[in-house]
Amino acid sequence: MRAVVCTAYGPPEVLELRDVEKPTPKDDEVLVRVHATTVHVGDVRIRRFDVPRWQWLIARLALGLTKPRNPILGMELAGEVEAVGVDVTRFKEGDRIFGSTFWSGFGAYAEYKCLPAGGMVASIPANVTTEEAAAGAASGGITALRVLRKAEIQPGQKVLVYGASGSVGTYAVQLAKHFGAQVTGVCSTSKMDLVKDLGADKVIDYTKEDYTAGDQIYDIIFDAGGKSSYARCKKCFGR
Repeated sequence: MRAVVCTAYGPPEVLELRDVEKPTPKDDEVLVRVHATTVHVGDVRIRRFDVPRWQWLIARLALGLTKPRNPILGMELAGEVEAVGVDVTRFKEGDRIFGSTFWSGFGAYAEYKCLPAGGMVASIPANVTTEEAAAGAASGGITALRVLRKAEIQPGQKVLVYGASGSVGTYAVQLAKHFGAQVTGVCSTSKMDLVKDLGADKVIDYTKEDYTAGDQIYDIIFDAGGKSSYARCKKCFGR
C-alpha cells in the first residue's frame, strides 16, 4: 500500500510517498481502508518536533531520537471497514467508520490502518460525508467532551467558551448547548457568525470587548484556546 512517511524531523519536505506493507488486523481489530484524513496540528508538531525546550529529552525518548518512531503520521481518519478480526462483533466489512489513531500509533496517512474495534472508533452517521467525519473525528470533540464532563456541566448553567471558533472550541459550544447550558462564545470578529451558527446564545468579540470587564458570572469558563488564565477570569467564576 502507499503511505506518506516522515523520514526525519523537519519541514514538509521530510514527508515522502512510499510503498509499505499493508497491515493485517489482530483478533480484536478492524482494517480500515482510509478514504479521508486531516492535517492535524499534532501531526505538524511531531513532524517539526515542536516541543518546549524543557521537554526536549523526554519527547525524543517518547517520539523517536532522530525521526518519529511511528513514521506514518495522521491522527484522524474516516473510511470503510475492509476486514475484521475474529473477535470483532461491533463492525462488519463495508461499514463506514471514523476515529482517532492517537492511541494506536498514528498511521492515518496511508491507504489502510488497523484500529482496535473497541477503541476510539464509531460508525459514520448516514447524513455525514466521509470527509466531514474525518474532520470531526475525535480530537477536538473528545477533548471538549472530557473537559465539560470533568466540569460536571448541568442544564441551565452559564458556560463561557474562550476560543470558541477553534477545533476544541467549536465542539465545546455545541456540546454545552446539547447539555442544556447557556453558552457565551469568545472569538475574533471574523468568526462571530460561525459561533452564532454553532448555537452560542451570546458571542463576544475579544478584539473589541474584554469578557472579564463586566459583571457576568459563569458556572464554567472553558479556555479552549489556552490563551486565558485563572488569575484573569477568576472574578467571573461562579464556583
